[in-house]
Amino acid sequence: MTSEEFYTAEQAAERLKLHPKTVLRLIREKRLRATRIGKSYRILRSDLEAFAGVSNSAPAPQAEVYVTSIVEVPDLSAEISNRLTVLMQAMLISRHRRPHAMQFNAAYDAERQLQKFILIGTPSDTAELLNSLDAYLKALR
Repeated sequence: MTSEEFYTAEQAAERLKLHPKTVLRLIREKRLRATRIGKSYRILRSDLEAFAGVSNSAPAPQAEVYVTSIVEVPDLSAEISNRLTVLMQAMLISRHRRPHAMQFNAAYDAERQLQKFILIGTPSDTAELLNSLDAYLKALR
């Protein structure tokens, strides 16, 4: 793995011939990729070059594949539904930092006692979370 040079927002502004506040605005608008470190940002040279339109001889990275899963869990009381939702959120928070965060939504229909979870993530991350959910549900029943 090769190390890559980082730039501060001020250094990036110099290279782009922009005002530092403009660079910070571009970062906040997610038009320029940067990593926040404390109260400042660091920008990879490759991200700065990509923003500036400098051609790179390396091939562009492939877009990540995502899956969307809808899980319906019938016959749950509101209390168990709440506990299960908190458990799912805790599993997502406790996962090691991954490059692509999973999206998670939960909805409970009290009248039908039906819990729904919507997961969007990479196939492997989603499978890992679904396996954990399946093990927990088997333990409940």
